Amino acid sequence: MAVGALLAGLAVGLLTAPGNPAGLPLYTFTAGVLLAIGLYGSTHELDAADVRENLRAVVVAVTLGVLLKAALISAVMVLVVRGPEAVVLGIAVAQIDPLSVAAMGARHRMSRRAKTLLSAWASFDDPMTVLLSFYFAVLALRAGGGSGTVSMAPDQGAGADFLLTTLANVVLFGIALLVWHLVRRLTVGRRTERKPEHQPEPGADGGGTGSAAARRADVLASVLVVVLVLVAAAYMLVLAVALAGLFVRVGRFKPYVNRAVSGAFLVAACLLGVLLAQGIDPLPGLALGAAAFGAQMVAALLAGPWLVPGISRVDRYYLGLGQQNGITAILLALALEPQFPGTAGVVGPAIIVVNVLHYGANRLLDRKLDVTPPPPPPALPSGREKPEPYGPEPYGPETPGPGTGGPETAGGAAARTSPAAGGPMGTAPEVI
Repeated sequence: MAVGALLAGLAVGLLTAPGNPAGLPLYTFTAGVLLAIGLYGSTHELDAADVRENLRAVVVAVTLGVLLKAALISAVMVLVVRGPEAVVLGIAVAQIDPLSVAAMGARHRMSRRAKTLLSAWASFDDPMTVLLSFYFAVLALRAGGGSGTVSMAPDQGAGADFLLTTLANVVLFGIALLVWHLVRRLTVGRRTERKPEHQPEPGADGGGTGSAAARRADVLASVLVVVLVLVAAAYMLVLAVALAGLFVRVGRFKPYVNRAVSGAFLVAACLLGVLLAQGIDPLPGLALGAAAFGAQMVAALLAGPWLVPGISRVDRYYLGLGQQNGITAILLALALEPQFPGTAGVVGPAIIVVNVLHYGANRLLDRKLDVTPPPPPPALPSGREKPEPYGPEPYGPETPGPGTGGPETAGGAAARTSPAAGGPMGTAPEVI
């Protein structure tokens, strides 16, 4: 469906020639809403207990890991683009798409700790790359002699932009957490009176103990999330939304969150198609995609054993091949397009390159692991013979009594039919 939305947007852009939509008044707010929805959707699926258990690894992955990847990608892009916007392009694709990681979460070859690390890495490197993109966008604009600000940041110095935006995100997250705590206090009966997971949810008629309190908490939490998304979109405080996703859960309305994320992805893909109709830059896009995929391999292979002590070689390989780009890279391209025209024309092809490399490399690794080592041979059914290991049958047909080694005991049947026990098989092998 995402490909269809992209093609639909491309067709609209080619047929109607609406110009660059990044100049429309509501463009930045729309991009902010889509980005906030995507970030909330990326973290509301995470188990807070799993994140706490691997907190050190998660923090290192989304700080040093993101910085290392962004530096490697930007170094490549500086050679290709030769301008300050190369750094912004490098950061825009330095994250891992959480929706794609969730779709591959059932991969049985990865350990539980490695899956948790990759999921948390994919969820929290999104807001990190958003903050870095906005910060370095200011630096890139001023280095290129531009007006000096980005539309989603206050008009201060570049360092002040970053610090003020981070502080504002923390304040907004604190307010959301306080409101969520009050919601929980007002519906205190929800936790103690919740039904076990194997029982069905109470009906809409209010039947069941505590169902009204649970429903009220879910409604209030949903309202809180909607308000938080709108405020974050207006001021581009998307880190607060990502943090809130860990705590503010909407209960029975969770399926609607997943649908909203899917809808945001389709809208973003359609907008990207409209922007791609303005033109694409395939060579920088190819270089950007290859650099992003390679940077993830370097970061995972170098830091994997330190992030997860005792990590297996297979887990390290899959972490190294875990780079995927999707909704966040698209949304960052949409948000940066007004300040850096042509960003979408580079990021769009790069997303395709990254995902093709991911699919091909993982398929090759799967096939290699499927044949190495070979599976153990199946156990032979009782009473059947595999003549090669044992040679010709030296005994005649099975006869009861002392001729087969004495009176039959409780283990006699096994001794007569099991080559491992030294006894004869039931019948001699057929000679052809």
